[in-house]
Amino acid sequence: MLELVQAGGWLMLPILLCSVIAVAIIAERLWTLRQKKVIPVKLLSGIWILLEKKVLTDKHIQEIEKGSPLGKVLAAGLSNRHLSRDLIRESIHENGRFVVHEMERFMNTLGTISTITPLLGLLGTVIGMIKVFTVITTTGVGDPSQLAGGISEALITTAAGLTIAIPCLIFHRHLKRKIDDLVMGMEGEAMKLVEFLHHEALHVGTKKTKLAKAKA
Repeated sequence: MLELVQAGGWLMLPILLCSVIAVAIIAERLWTLRQKKVIPVKLLSGIWILLEKKVLTDKHIQEIEKGSPLGKVLAAGLSNRHLSRDLIRESIHENGRFVVHEMERFMNTLGTISTITPLLGLLGTVIGMIKVFTVITTTGVGDPSQLAGGISEALITTAAGLTIAIPCLIFHRHLKRKIDDLVMGMEGEAMKLVEFLHHEALHVGTKKTKLAKAKA
């Protein structure tokens, strides 16, 4: 492996650096974007229980917010649960934008790596071929060993660039799709909470109206 790196020339260094960064990003995103970590299964049902028992406090909301990305979205709605339905949805939407931005962290970097590594390989190919033609110009084609260095440098850098770019592109597409699916899931959970809060508000309003009529 070390011999291949040395034969590829100095352009192998940025290519290898890109590979290390890409592996770190992919591992971190796969760990962070786990379904159960982003959308905990029992989170919404636990919130419903607190709301039905009327024991939800600011401390509970802070714990929900810190627990998961979905918790951050739902906490915005819970903090504004006494407002109208449209205002609750707007607060959830605004907070959700920040959550989605956080989920997409490093994705641009991974996409950039999948784009530039083949270009670095192509640059290595060009440099290697320049060396080959330089040798041919100065010494002719009589000594194949002198031509082999430039040709091997061209082929190795191209192969290295493609070897890194292909998995990066695959994981970039996979992670983007995963983020889209998670966002759709969070939107569904958030809408369930909005409908529940709206139903509770209507129920409380109806009870207040009946009490007012009874007193009258």
